[in-house]
Amino acid sequence: MSNTASEESLLQFPCDFPIKVMGKNAEGFAQAIADIVVAHAPDFDPATMEMRPSKENRYLSLTVTVRATNKEQLDALYRALTAHPMVSMVL
Repeated sequence: MSNTASEESLLQFPCDFPIKVMGKNAEGFAQAIADIVVAHAPDFDPATMEMRPSKENRYLSLTVTVRATNKEQLDALYRALTAHPMVSMVL
């Protein structure tokens, strides 16, 4: 069995997949992330996004849970999120 086959079998699709996105608590950050997620997972409801500010309110942690249909979809979503200038980290 190849490494690619064993890596792809770690998740069974479709599945609900939570993604945490962190960035500076700036105006438009949450909307920008919601727009990216909807572009890759059209059935995502932005109203379900969880928001948690840091202790001093400088940073914002967003948790989005998408209904992932395949590995390529998740990879593309991660690439788009990490490429955005307002994003500090994606987990």
